[in-house]
Amino acid sequence: MPDPDRSYNVLFLCTGNSARSVIAEAILNKIGAGRFRAYSAGSQPKGQINPGTVTLLNGLGYDTSGFRSKTWTEFAQPGAPELDFVFTVCDDAAGESCPVWPGKPMTAHWGIPDPAAATGTSAEIAQAFADAYRMLNQRIGIFVALPVASLDRLTLGTRLKDIGRGAGATAKAEQQ
Repeated sequence: MPDPDRSYNVLFLCTGNSARSVIAEAILNKIGAGRFRAYSAGSQPKGQINPGTVTLLNGLGYDTSGFRSKTWTEFAQPGAPELDFVFTVCDDAAGESCPVWPGKPMTAHWGIPDPAAATGTSAEIAQAFADAYRMLNQRIGIFVALPVASLDRLTLGTRLKDIGRGAGATAKAEQQ
């Protein structure tokens, strides 16, 4: 699988595909440009991106015009990008039966709290989105720094799971 001269396709999954997975897609496409191509999807997509996600990403200089909430089955269809990595970022998606991914991508669970479920003042809700961004940005930064092409599959799998156990991990992510 590892080839230093090619780009790796990464799919981020959550249930609604409206916040965490979209944020992760945006981050990886920015910091992994040229080396990684990120996508996001959900098992039960909401049909629209959460307004808090759009506000956060636009405020950080990301172009959100191309984002849409979509089902994960799009990536199990013929003609879909062949995935090298699939990361679940919510506990619900990690516990669901995923489609069979062509090419047998490496998987890991990187669960973090759902900012779309945050309640309170608008400032508290915005902070939940900022916290999700910070945690995902940290994990994706570690992932991008991995020497993917030179690690064997077992070592790479261990490293990917370790990333998911980082600060702010949900209980399910810590148990993997």
